[in-house]
Amino acid sequence: MSDAEWAVVRPLLPVPGWMRGRGGQPEAYCHRTMLDAVRYIVDNGTKWRAMPADFPPWDRVYAFFRRWRDHGLVKEFHDRLRRKVREQAGRDPEPSAGVIDSQSVKADAVVGRDSRGFDGGKLINGRKRHAVVDTLGLLLG
Repeated sequence: MSDAEWAVVRPLLPVPGWMRGRGGQPEAYCHRTMLDAVRYIVDNGTKWRAMPADFPPWDRVYAFFRRWRDHGLVKEFHDRLRRKVREQAGRDPEPSAGVIDSQSVKADAVVGRDSRGFDGGKLINGRKRHAVVDTLGLLLG
């Protein structure tokens, strides 16, 4: 993450409890380093255990990600960034319209019949996934 990106992201992050005087122990790793590690996993699609040695240990990064995900902070962080991008584009922070798109993904024979089907339009035997985006193409759900 560049310094310019970090300057935008940092104010959007939740403040740890120990910094607000609620007690607890300071975290062992910087949030910037942890976010870089999570971004690396998402970008490269690697397994957690295959994380390069440049990042903190994989189990610490995974615990960080899991804690944020379980408390809804990943979704909240995403929504804050989306609102900021929309405001910078001169739009209302909350979208008034959405576009639903679907994608058919081929499923191998090892995937159970109960979780796959046949897309007659694309002639694909597999699974279908859906995404909802706003008019700027930013993910809503």
